[in-house]
Amino acid sequence: MDFGKMDRIEGVNFSLPPDHARTDEFFAGRKWDLSAPLQLRVGLTNWGRKDWVGRLYPKGTKDKDFLAFYTKQYACIELNALFYHLQPRPVIEKWASLADDGFRYCPKFTNTISHTRQLAGSDQDTALFIEHMKSFGNKLGPAFLQLSDRYAPDRAGLLQEYVSKLPRDFKTCIELRQEDWYREGVAAKATWQTFRERGIGTVITDTAGRRDCLHMILTAPFAFIRFVGNNLHPTDYTRVDEWAERIKTWIDKGLREIYFFIHTPDEMHSPELSKYVVDQFNKVCGAGLKPPKILQDEPPAALTLF
Repeated sequence: MDFGKMDRIEGVNFSLPPDHARTDEFFAGRKWDLSAPLQLRVGLTNWGRKDWVGRLYPKGTKDKDFLAFYTKQYACIELNALFYHLQPRPVIEKWASLADDGFRYCPKFTNTISHTRQLAGSDQDTALFIEHMKSFGNKLGPAFLQLSDRYAPDRAGLLQEYVSKLPRDFKTCIELRQEDWYREGVAAKATWQTFRERGIGTVITDTAGRRDCLHMILTAPFAFIRFVGNNLHPTDYTRVDEWAERIKTWIDKGLREIYFFIHTPDEMHSPELSKYVVDQFNKVCGAGLKPPKILQDEPPAALTLF
């Protein structure tokens, strides 16, 4: 993921900020069932990497079988492919059939909705997208709408109107990238409130060059985190440690549904980093996740950014 990418990361403060006051209010304002089962899922952002053959997939695995092997290694996927092209329903049904019931596909809204139309006049496209996503059945997780870094709070009214039309049973979260959403203006505040009232989640993005997107605001009873590592740099591991502790606090307060997606600059090192994430989440949060099986003995050499 290029968003927030930096060639040199020395001097970046990677510490997690405290939870936003809105998150504290959100936890305090709900009645939580602490006995509900935990659904903490870790996943990657695609399945089609040929350079994962012999590492994440068995040697000799054909392209057509990548997804079937991926679903045996992870409990979810950030499904970015739909951003560029809405697949026919039979294709989506085929994808769904390759995963067990515990797996979740988290699809990205198509760019026609988010970037070409920028939500305006997109009711028909949205209805078509939602109808196709229903083909995932019980394997559908939260869909996420990523707005461009030019979509500012001066269009907050359109965004609020758009999310208010979404079906309440279609779990959705929003990724806001334009800086002014995090400067506490009137329009931004009203938008966060609309999200909470409508059960719309937020995407929390942890990347080196855009620390403002690490906003730590929860507005729905699920968390959607996009974690961008730096090719197995030592800070990747300390950051994951801190995330494990933070997620544990959310679990203790009642949150039961959490999605944690791992990016690295070229995705080469994502499998190795994901194993560390799963191990830490099991250790700290009692997640009970099956660690991905990395097939080679030694990970590829980490790339230094210094």
